Amino acid sequence: MSTIETTQGAVVPKRRPFQVRLSTRETIAAYAFLAPFIIFFSVFVIRAIFSAVNMSFYEYALLKPVRPYVGLGNYQELFSDYVWWIAVKNTIIFTVLTVAGTTTVALVSAVAVTQPIKGANFFRVLLYMPQLLSVGVVGLIWVWLLSTQFGVINYFLGFIGISPINWLGDEYTVIPALSLTTIWWGFGFPMLIFIAGLQGIPEHLYEAARIDGASGRQLFFYITLPLLRPTILFVTVTGVIAQFQVFGQPFIMTTGGPGRASYTVIYYLYEIAWRSFRMGYGSAVAVALAVIMAVFTLFQFRVLGQRVDY
Repeated sequence: MSTIETTQGAVVPKRRPFQVRLSTRETIAAYAFLAPFIIFFSVFVIRAIFSAVNMSFYEYALLKPVRPYVGLGNYQELFSDYVWWIAVKNTIIFTVLTVAGTTTVALVSAVAVTQPIKGANFFRVLLYMPQLLSVGVVGLIWVWLLSTQFGVINYFLGFIGISPINWLGDEYTVIPALSLTTIWWGFGFPMLIFIAGLQGIPEHLYEAARIDGASGRQLFFYITLPLLRPTILFVTVTGVIAQFQVFGQPFIMTTGGPGRASYTVIYYLYEIAWRSFRMGYGSAVAVALAVIMAVFTLFQFRVLGQRVDY
């Protein structure tokens, strides 16, 4: 342990901030409480990851008794598979639109319901309610809302002179339509996270800024947003991980169509593994998706991961 010298010349040991010493009994108790989760995580997550990676090196098919070792053959086939690249492109576009939209709507909603207005708690519950629905219910609701013939959205667009749009049947609008559906469904939980983040910002920072004549816009962009950076990082990272694994919305609303315009990576994985029964190739798809998700996550930490002090 290093030492420091005081103004009186005395030498005292230098301790690390927030240093906590646990007794052996407390350490054993802590690991005992963690043991069920560690066992569950090791058996059902870590083991499954290694099994998937190992399976990706074999021509593993459920209907074939012989499963030859192919090395990187599945990955070579994957990178020359044009359907894979279509699925990756669609997934990235969907993820960017959905995460950006969800984060924006959740943040605006959180700021609105944390204002000193009457009925704020009621609006919090109201805005969170779509989160409670299952993906099947959400998909069916939005199939009706986006219908070309009797959809409510096209009905209101008619009032401003816009002809009916085939939201789910056009290759240029199907991904934005699925993204809109997902934003409406999923912004409730990030809103709660942002509410917690807003409530954690010290009020004296706002008071000092108001005394200096800061406007509401300046308070938001120079105090609220910078101090919400860790919260934004959490929301966007979890959002990217979730949206890269989208499956239910295209499966229920479009079945990957029109053509392959709404094919996502997980939908393609489902087609390979559970319709073609090519488990080895499907494992290669899953591993490649995990690598892409890791790259996006590291990029987000690089951009938003700076320390915030106040």
